Amino acid sequence: MPKVLISDELSPAAAQIFRDRGVEVDVKTGLKKEELIEIIGQYDGLAIRSATKVTADVLAAATNLKVVGRAGIGVDNVDIPAATARGVVVMNTPFGNSITTAEHAIAMMFAIARDIPAANASTQAGKWEKNRFMGVELYAKTLGLIGAGNIGSIVADRAQGLKMQVVAYDPFLTPERALEMGVTKVELDELFARADFITLHTPLTDGTRNIINAESIAKMKDGVRIINCARGGLIVEEDLLAALNSGKVARAALDVFAVEPAKQNILFGNENVVCTPHLGASTTEAQENVALQVAEQMSAYLIEGAVSNALNMPSVTAEEAPRLRPYMKLAAQLGSLAGKLSAEVGIRKVTIEYEGNAAKLNTRPLTAIALQGLLGPIMPSVNMVNAPVIAKERNIAVADTKLEQTGGDYQTLMRITVEMDGKTRSVAGTLFADSQPRIVSIKGITVEAEVTPHMLYVTNHDKPGFIGALGTILGDAGINIATFNLGRAVAGEEAICLVAVDEAIPAAVVEKVRAIPQVKQAQALDF
Repeated sequence: MPKVLISDELSPAAAQIFRDRGVEVDVKTGLKKEELIEIIGQYDGLAIRSATKVTADVLAAATNLKVVGRAGIGVDNVDIPAATARGVVVMNTPFGNSITTAEHAIAMMFAIARDIPAANASTQAGKWEKNRFMGVELYAKTLGLIGAGNIGSIVADRAQGLKMQVVAYDPFLTPERALEMGVTKVELDELFARADFITLHTPLTDGTRNIINAESIAKMKDGVRIINCARGGLIVEEDLLAALNSGKVARAALDVFAVEPAKQNILFGNENVVCTPHLGASTTEAQENVALQVAEQMSAYLIEGAVSNALNMPSVTAEEAPRLRPYMKLAAQLGSLAGKLSAEVGIRKVTIEYEGNAAKLNTRPLTAIALQGLLGPIMPSVNMVNAPVIAKERNIAVADTKLEQTGGDYQTLMRITVEMDGKTRSVAGTLFADSQPRIVSIKGITVEAEVTPHMLYVTNHDKPGFIGALGTILGDAGINIATFNLGRAVAGEEAICLVAVDEAIPAAVVEKVRAIPQVKQAQALDF
């Protein structure tokens, strides 16, 4: 039974979901790093919020860990490269708190449009400073949206309800999606020039870090108002303070800061700034939603192999997982066979072709598991999570192609072609009865064989005497033949032999096979 640790405060309903799905769960919150390292090796899954720091040290001790689930969007507290290197899936829950965060951004926009926090404090202090708080309307103003994903799109919808004009900058926003949202897609400089209010809804990456700085502020309208409920590192706080003091920026509303918890900050105390302590996701509904979502996702992965909202591997839905299972077995076997036949030379490029029924599937996980099989002979710790990264680190080019119609005899076909230093090898396979993997071609030579735990692969000259000599060597060694599969392209030229046997073949026996005059190559294969 899989075992999960919940190390941060989550709704009790999350633990119950794990139990209902057949996952054992421990709830231990407030652990120090050393305490977490001491126990993490017991668990297959780790469910967290923002308090637990999943560092490289923690991951190194997590010898059984398969998945980290973050109840929320941000994963700044997870070392994703280290998790990927160790083959640990990292998931988040991007939808559970989208509405809550979007509503907070709208609330902050109202707050700085009408100076509500300052007016509240003044009035409760017994003052009646009606003339001091002269706000601006949101009606007919232009809202500049930086980031048009889940949260940004909800903000756009709410802003349009307030009769605002919305312009959006997002490199991934297609013209069709912009039209569907009712926003105008613009480049960043145009957004700065047109927007009366600017709100940020983008993750913190190398490309977005410090996106609001002195240079970008100079391109904005005088009196612009800025809202940030995304990540603190998106704004250079010193540059924002200077702009507030000069009047270039009229108001700013911040829910996030460069350093959190923000007990001190240069923007605190500025009368033109409204601050909240990272409350974007802080509603009862949102916390319940993300807790339930992360428990469902992690359970589905540990029990069924379904992958949702993963940040470091392709997603596989619960509906897809059963359908993909035989194809994944085929991809793993083909990759492993290609890897065992290619392990002695440097791999430069891998091409994976999907034809027929296979081409209609979600092929990203199939490619990942094929790479796992291919790299396995030279890297035993590789898995489908880290295989694409390892291939990239080793400068192995990976390409895949789809052709929904096959030109041959099979309803589904998968082919892996490996380009090496001066050589090219290919293996192809299909599914019999939609569930039974079969090898159907090696190096372009037709040979139908089932992959078994122990096999012998031989490339030979198609000449008389070979089969008898091979059978004699195996028989003398007491090795029983289960199946014997032959293939050739042209009579008398190169042929391929795949022999399934009942036990591992000793190296000395393989050497005797290699000594047969007709043999060009012989290799024992263990799967």
